[in-house]
Amino acid sequence: MNDRANATRVLVVDDSNTIRRSAEIFLKQGGYEVLLAEDGFDALSKVNDYEPDLIFCDILMPKLDGYQTCAIIKRNPKFSNTPVIMLSSKDGFFDKARGRMVGSEDYLTKPFTKDQLLKAVQAFIATT
Repeated sequence: MNDRANATRVLVVDDSNTIRRSAEIFLKQGGYEVLLAEDGFDALSKVNDYEPDLIFCDILMPKLDGYQTCAIIKRNPKFSNTPVIMLSSKDGFFDKARGRMVGSEDYLTKPFTKDQLLKAVQAFIATT
């Protein structure tokens, strides 16, 4: 594990192995420490154990969807200020609005480019 002071820790939550892996590659190239979770329950335990600085969370996942996952994370006072960026293959106004309602800071449409992903991280890490 990287020293906490050196690396920004980013959690990527997505049920698609392809999305998780591409996000991991892009983020590691950007110099970030990457944690991966394949569903909402997995994400909640990783948030608790590793305290990420930023979370990318897919909306459509089995068991616990991204909105529910984000809402649970944001309800915990310890993580209420952790930025959550929703991921979705749909670029809909309703999805963005619903994401804001559960506390997400931003919205990224899949498939994303390395540039889009790293810009999103930089935008929120600079503010924390």
